[in-house]
Amino acid sequence: MSRKAIIAGNWKMNNTIAQTKELVTALIPLVKDAECDVVICTPYTDLATAVELTRGTNIKVGAENVHWAEKGAFTGEISANMLVELGVEYVIIGHSERRQYFGETDQTVNMRAKAALAAGLKPIICVGETLEEREAGKVEEVLVRQTTAAFEGIEKEALDNIVIAYEPVWAIGTGRTATAEVANDTIKIIRDTMAKLYCPKCAENRVRIQYGGSMNAKNASELMAMEQIDGGLIGGASLKAEDFSKVVHF
Repeated sequence: MSRKAIIAGNWKMNNTIAQTKELVTALIPLVKDAECDVVICTPYTDLATAVELTRGTNIKVGAENVHWAEKGAFTGEISANMLVELGVEYVIIGHSERRQYFGETDQTVNMRAKAALAAGLKPIICVGETLEEREAGKVEEVLVRQTTAAFEGIEKEALDNIVIAYEPVWAIGTGRTATAEVANDTIKIIRDTMAKLYCPKCAENRVRIQYGGSMNAKNASELMAMEQIDGGLIGGASLKAEDFSKVVHF
């Protein structure tokens, strides 16, 4: 197994430029010896500042969304080439909040992922079930559908540049967390799906899958000890340098 762990912070709609300077400056020395990949995904207005401050460090910068078109009449949207020009390396695609509040679909996730890859960005593709879907016994159905749709038309060669984030929607921002065993078993469904879409060896060695359900300093080590979990997409705990660094050093 050759999957390197990756911890990514999703700031969501938080932090001004001044707050970004303070947070990133505090974070740099705390994670400089990290053995995993470290990413911070910031609002658009903070990206240039984050890229400048992290230059020469082991911290990579990501955006929280990207449009599928290169340019055009899409008021309020940002293209992949615009992000690349800023020095951004990663981008979150299909986060549950984008699906819930802004009409993101399995098809638009796929379109955004393809556009990101074409421009040289590394997508963090989010999939996950709601509480209603889990209670209805539809977890596997939902994850297979979302994963299959997200990777439609994406070649095997791109897998090294893609991260999948499993988000149990019912555990995001609620304080509820899937047990390590439940998270591990559910992520295996995603990995098994990738094995069918590509090949078992690809899924085992090249597909990195994060857990995105309220991972924090208290539960990171237990979650990261699971065989199927390759990292975390961190929400609230990424907004404080000390807290985020503890997850990075799980």
